Amino acid sequence: QVQLVESGGGSVQAGGSLRLSCTASGYTISYCMAWFRQAPGNEREGVAVISPPGGTSLADSVKGRFTISRDNAKNTLYLQMNNLKPEDTAMYYCAVRLGWCGVDKFAPGEYKYWGQGTQVTVSS
Repeated sequence: QVQLVESGGGSVQAGGSLRLSCTASGYTISYCMAWFRQAPGNEREGVAVISPPGGTSLADSVKGRFTISRDNAKNTLYLQMNNLKPEDTAMYYCAVRLGWCGVDKFAPGEYKYWGQGTQVTVSS
């Protein structure tokens, strides 16, 4: 059983930065971890994925602006978000896949454990 708690969301102006954190209870070192987001009326979409050794994948919409990282000693996942845009406004969720990252690493159905989410609001 893995429990995930996100923090670090908030309201910023366009061009600003935020760093999200996701603290996990339970074993996550060997698991694929990811950040997803969901805006009202939209489907949940994958934003960033990190494999157990630290390999990363980013959605095209956030490349060059977001960075995903993990600190296995602290059981914590991070998402550094720079140059935020109003279209980044959403609830952000961290998720854990039991195993390594698969081909469909951005598919929500691949992930078993989810946090409750943290809201990010970007104003223009």
